[in-house]
Amino acid sequence: MGGTRVRRRERFVVASILLSLGLFVVQLVNLDYRVWAVVGLGFASYFLSAWALLEDLQPFEWFTVLPFPVMYAISVGFFYFLLPTNIVSRILVLTIFGVGMYALFLTSNIFSVAKGKAIQLIHAAHAIGLLFTLFTSLLLTNTVFSFRMPFYMNGLMVAAIHFPLIMMSLWSVNLEQKITKQIVGFSALLTLVLAELTIGLSFLPISVWNLALLTMAVLYIGLGILQNYLRGILFSNAIREYSLVAGLVGAIFLMLFPLK
Repeated sequence: MGGTRVRRRERFVVASILLSLGLFVVQLVNLDYRVWAVVGLGFASYFLSAWALLEDLQPFEWFTVLPFPVMYAISVGFFYFLLPTNIVSRILVLTIFGVGMYALFLTSNIFSVAKGKAIQLIHAAHAIGLLFTLFTSLLLTNTVFSFRMPFYMNGLMVAAIHFPLIMMSLWSVNLEQKITKQIVGFSALLTLVLAELTIGLSFLPISVWNLALLTMAVLYIGLGILQNYLRGILFSNAIREYSLVAGLVGAIFLMLFPLK
């Protein structure tokens, strides 16, 4: 068993290094084709993730586990070529990306082997999964607003990005053997809220980072409420806490991120 774990973690390391090299190569591609290069990195992430996690991977997990590393890779890929041409910052991002991808492989592996089992690491996996969900949302939403597209395209792109992120996050709560209609319905509802928020924010002269941060904050609140509901612990005190968080987010946004 110990040898199997070592071989599996070696695959995680190899896949993380290969994807980091892929991210570096993306930056060498001509600007006219770089978007397609990032998409190619996403496909590479999917198949390398499948190879790294293959031992415990169930058929339905090709839609619930594998897309997470893909979304993370695409988010960093787009953010990476928005950075200034500073070698130090690029090396730093490459390093963080590789370490983050390895952590995602470990988290995805826990989700894959924890089905129907009570393992101690599942709580840590949920926390890491939520962190990467919010981080991926922040980078991709920032990218969407950076492209300065029409308001309806902002809404469509944010919806396309967040639906799989939300669905994977909600599925990981109970790790069921399928994606239930309830999970799909909740994912669609929260996605609609974020898309409508994005459309509304598109008309305001607010900086790109502030728009992305506000979207991420609403995602955090929405996921917190829905995850507590799925766990059966959405009591009145939890609702009050999230309502307070929502109020604080709104107040901080108005105070620190004024309209220009």
